[in-house]
Amino acid sequence: MTIVITGANRGVGLALAELAASNGQEVIGTYRGSQRPSVSGIEWHRLDVADPQSQQAFAKSLAGRAISLLVCNAGVYLEKGQSLESGYAKPLWDDTFDVNVTGVFMTIQGLLPNIRQAKGKIAIISSQMASDTLAPGGSYIYRASKAAALNLGRNLATDLKQDGVAVGIYHPGWVITDMGGSGADITVSQSATGLMKRFDALQLATTGCFETWDGTPHAF
Repeated sequence: MTIVITGANRGVGLALAELAASNGQEVIGTYRGSQRPSVSGIEWHRLDVADPQSQQAFAKSLAGRAISLLVCNAGVYLEKGQSLESGYAKPLWDDTFDVNVTGVFMTIQGLLPNIRQAKGKIAIISSQMASDTLAPGGSYIYRASKAAALNLGRNLATDLKQDGVAVGIYHPGWVITDMGGSGADITVSQSATGLMKRFDALQLATTGCFETWDGTPHAF
């Protein structure tokens, strides 16, 4: 079983990659920076999910390899400290959507032949902040981008079901990471363990699901 995880060099992505590798699965992890991660047991590829040329090069490097699971984990949260009155400048919107939405789509599009070959699965890491039933205010750009990723996943689930490809959308929990902060609820290990169980359970009968890391169905 070959698993591709974007943004696998830190946080939940790294925990997922290490867990899958420890279970004997072939793991391909991507990183955006210039320095290749030193974590062993993972096949590392450089990928900027927001860059079409980088996406094309990545897809070409994996041509002909069946992918059983693609985890679209790479994401950014750039707007901390912004004020409603004077913040949230357009470049923040552009950069966030380039990674969190367009980057997800381009990754799936580029690797679709590989996923179809394996009749594999696609997991999109969104967030409970995507839900329109939870609207406590603030974080406008991130919330909008994760809502778009949720909508993207739901529509892909419809279109890819005929190919035998299941798509799930997941809230990883409020995780203690650079993004989540030290006051978050769960560790990366807890999140990764729960998410991997969700990926294993995903099937065509549940395609389009929006679930939390612990298996709870999430309100849309």
